[in-house]
Amino acid sequence: MKTKMPAEPVYLDHAATTPLRPEAAAAMREGFALWANPSSPHAAGRKARAALEAARARIREAFDWNGEIVFTSGASEAAALALGGAHGGDRFVTSVEHDAVLAAAPGARRLEVSPDGAIDPARLAAALAGARRPVVAIQAINSETGNAQDLDGLVAVIHAAAGLVVADCAQSAGKYPLPVAVDMAIVAAHKFGGPIGVGALLVRDFAMLAPQGGQERGYRRGTENLPGILGMAAALEACRRPYLDDAVHAAKQAFAEGVRRAGGVWFADRLAAPTAHIDAVAMPGLSGASQLMRFDMAGIAVSQGSACSSGSMRRSQVLAAMGIDAELADRTIRISLGWTTTAADIDRLAEVWLAMAAPVGAA
Repeated sequence: MKTKMPAEPVYLDHAATTPLRPEAAAAMREGFALWANPSSPHAAGRKARAALEAARARIREAFDWNGEIVFTSGASEAAALALGGAHGGDRFVTSVEHDAVLAAAPGARRLEVSPDGAIDPARLAAALAGARRPVVAIQAINSETGNAQDLDGLVAVIHAAAGLVVADCAQSAGKYPLPVAVDMAIVAAHKFGGPIGVGALLVRDFAMLAPQGGQERGYRRGTENLPGILGMAAALEACRRPYLDDAVHAAKQAFAEGVRRAGGVWFADRLAAPTAHIDAVAMPGLSGASQLMRFDMAGIAVSQGSACSSGSMRRSQVLAAMGIDAELADRTIRISLGWTTTAADIDRLAEVWLAMAAPVGAA
């Protein structure tokens, strides 16, 4: 009697972090040989500095960014530098921002979104009326639903109010072009195949930002993570567009049809601008927590919202801000795809999801 081999693990939590690209690993190995502090004036330090600046230039070119780059430990630090140091007055954040952005702007005014997750330009203009040099944080792509904001249009509204725009591009960088006219952009290497623990704040002009430290031209404290930065540059250069191939798209569309037929909710159907690599999906009759355990037993990694808050046992503030009732939100999981995702991964997910949903629908 043959023993049935377990299915290969399927990883579909790329919005939390995506696997390290081989190009990034190779670059990091080279970086570990450059052990000197890039701020040191001796020959070894100058060699490390040259590698650091070369990586900065490569990242600037890969992002097609004409401004400055401040390397950080990740998106959370970049958000803190931006919202803590931007030269401006009143702070605004949308009601669907990542927890790291909300934490970086305590006391900021909340900008509500429509039920489809979008920010209405007219409501934004009204909220900014009378504000003193507003600094507005808006995500490019939501980390829980995958909805994209019309940043180019919103930037025009904010600039008309003499404001600055801080765009959280953690989920879009490496997958989509950066929004053209933003003043600052937050990025994290581990979201596009770089190492954990390195990111950047892209700044259009240093005149927009208050100096806060001794390194990075005086705008950040702490010795730069040179191996991580080299890995970040290599990972970014390895990103291709489109981010997902046609076979993955086709498999996902087939899965979406199966969800709808089974009585589930495919949240992309409700969004203003859904994107390809992040989806929220609700199963009839089964809580998201129960789904996660069953998927994990089946060797499939998914999540229940943002990794930074999914372990806190509180309901998604993103879904609540969109007016989703608590019962539906509790049945919702997040599926996020990345550079290693295959059509077979999606097919396996669909098989397990539909098997879990079938007894519920038949009851």
